[in-house]
Amino acid sequence: MEATMQSQAFSILATLALVLMVVVTGGVIYLTAADWRDRRRRKRDQDATKAAKAKSGGKR
Repeated sequence: MEATMQSQAFSILATLALVLMVVVTGGVIYLTAADWRDRRRRKRDQDATKAAKAKSGGKR
């Protein structure tokens, strides 16, 4: 009886560990993608600002 309870507890803990690993991995992937997207957006905005300044002759 005690071995069955230990086995069941181990199974629950192993499942919980797996779920937490999936959640943490998903969070890391999300944050990496968001950072990549933001860096692209900032670079595009900087390029657009430089182009606008060049087009206006650098006067602002």
